[in-house]
Amino acid sequence: MTAAGRGICAIAVLTLASGGALAAKTAFSSVWKAPNASSVTFAGKKVAALVIDNDQSLRMSGEEALVRELNALGLEGVAAYRLAPKEELQSAERARPWFERAQVTGVVAFRAINDDRRRTYQPATWTTSYYQSFWGYYGSAWSLVHEPGYTRDERFVSLETLIFDVPGNALVWAGMSTTDNPKSGQAVVADVVKQAVKEMQEQGLAGGQAKSK
Repeated sequence: MTAAGRGICAIAVLTLASGGALAAKTAFSSVWKAPNASSVTFAGKKVAALVIDNDQSLRMSGEEALVRELNALGLEGVAAYRLAPKEELQSAERARPWFERAQVTGVVAFRAINDDRRRTYQPATWTTSYYQSFWGYYGSAWSLVHEPGYTRDERFVSLETLIFDVPGNALVWAGMSTTDNPKSGQAVVADVVKQAVKEMQEQGLAGGQAKSK
């Protein structure tokens, strides 16, 4: 499996070598919307939540989280894993009849496409007084034990969010987000879910007028 394919499912084992927990932060780096996006609305219609990942528990929790947010907007959210067996969902040809029978009109899909790990080295600081002059340093260095720096592992997970109009078989909105130092895969999905639902509101996809930015 590639790093992108492992995506979210491996995030749960994240550890920080420095011992300090860094707060996760999610932001969209780029977004796109179809020219006719303002004419599409899912208000009162069935919208499927789809998390594409090999981790079944992550898929289920992520889809259910999105369903709750969609329902709060007045849409009829449904988790994709409830529509069909997982073996069927992994093939477009086999999945399509299940979506059509359920009369799904929209899909919000998430997929991890990059999992970047970086290790940075933080050196010891040189602010103590004996570092401020050569002879001050020279006189102290021989008798003082060096204080080593430390390394810190950081993780950056990129997730694509796509909103499709199913009857029109067309992409309506797309966004690329990056989450810094996530604590878990569920945390990534939960955060991006909120961002995606906010975008649906701003674009008028959940009903009402699109909000200008």
